[in-house]
Amino acid sequence: MLKTDVVVIGAGAVGCAIARELSKYNVNVIVVDKNEDVGGDASKSNSAIIHTGYDAAPGTLESQLVVAANPMYDEITESLDVPFKRIGAILPAITDEQFSQLPAIKEKAFRNHVYDVEFKTGAELLEMEPELNPNVKGGLYIPRESIIDPFILVQALAENANVNGVEFMLGAKVTDIKTSNGKIESVVTTKGEIKTTYVINSAGLYCDEIAEMVGKADYKVVARKGQFYILDKNTSCQVNHIVLPIPTKVTKGKLMCPTIHGNMLVGPTAEDQPSKVDKSTSAEGLDSIATDVKNLVPDVNLRDTITQYSGLRPNRNPEGLNFNMYDDLAGYINLSGVRSTGLTLSVAMGKYVVEQMLYSGAPFTLKENFISKRKGIIKFSEQTPDVQDTLIKENPLYGNVICRCETITEAEIMQAIHRPIGAKSVDAVKRRVRAGMGRCQGGFCGPKVIEILARELGVKASDINKNNPGSYMVTGTTR
Repeated sequence: MLKTDVVVIGAGAVGCAIARELSKYNVNVIVVDKNEDVGGDASKSNSAIIHTGYDAAPGTLESQLVVAANPMYDEITESLDVPFKRIGAILPAITDEQFSQLPAIKEKAFRNHVYDVEFKTGAELLEMEPELNPNVKGGLYIPRESIIDPFILVQALAENANVNGVEFMLGAKVTDIKTSNGKIESVVTTKGEIKTTYVINSAGLYCDEIAEMVGKADYKVVARKGQFYILDKNTSCQVNHIVLPIPTKVTKGKLMCPTIHGNMLVGPTAEDQPSKVDKSTSAEGLDSIATDVKNLVPDVNLRDTITQYSGLRPNRNPEGLNFNMYDDLAGYINLSGVRSTGLTLSVAMGKYVVEQMLYSGAPFTLKENFISKRKGIIKFSEQTPDVQDTLIKENPLYGNVICRCETITEAEIMQAIHRPIGAKSVDAVKRRVRAGMGRCQGGFCGPKVIEILARELGVKASDINKNNPGSYMVTGTTR
């Protein structure tokens, strides 16, 4: 049986942020996740926005964490080399009814201590975003709403935690949690049992199922599907800011915004469903995006889509972000209701969880040799010609372009495979260096990525998965 001090269940943004914060202390930590790679479920299929918390429910833990987290991203993205831009958001009112809601939204922002939200006239908004509906009557400008690469953020948190001593056990589904005399005893996974003092349940969509194992599931998680379009970088209609609709009680609504890499993101829907695995898209859902977003940006060209996808948000019933520790079960920490702001609040949640553990008597002491910096993979296509020439001289594999759409080289793919917690599947490579994320969606580079993975991992091409085990992309050789 393995032994550790803390088991973190779930390797999404929240779990990896908690792991990184714990890695600052002299404590043994293992992160377990059922998936083959870090990134969780919701953390790798969202709007990739770092929110300010202007529209959170005032006085809630979610508001507290999101508002605290937003300013943390300037330092953490620099330290961990994560792509991040503060492009700002606008909230345009197209109808008189929407315009009448703006003062209440601004007042709510102030109650959340987000004081830099400003009114803008219709003319000012059209100057900022010429593609907006010309009938816009005015709106709000939220300057610190930002965009990020969510894949790299989670990988960076995980890698940094790993180099500071945290172990990651991936492809390990938790099947039971054993307790004894009101204390945590061990976590049972499909890869073995782990004796531990603490369990932190950050399992997102499956946190209720984990909580059931220890009799603490006084809530249910309902998957809320969000469908998206990704448009080509050269699409005819583009925006410079995050263009947000007036939110409703159910959803923040369907938006249009740039991604950190220059595509246009359009969506999402908000569809509650019983399945926690159904990530299909539908004509009805995508049509609803077209209808709603064209009300904000009439000339959005959805014919320029290069892919559509959906993500599942872990919607809690009863609703609300919850952090729980229990007098009758020492060592168990339960997180639930981490929804659309989960990516944003992850870095604040990491600190909050650890501080609560320390306050409750956890005997953790700070390390003297914590490694706070991480250097990411150099993106060849973003370098100057002189730097590119130097890179090729130092490593000729930079001269072998594998993904034509995104100009991703063999050297970058090699680094993605051999870094801490390296890529072992086609999608894992895609999330690290974007091979397959361009216009052809891997039609050209897919076979080459499989070939490189097989070579570097010492397996057959037919053993390489798209993502989780069993998702094979080829069946064998033809000659």
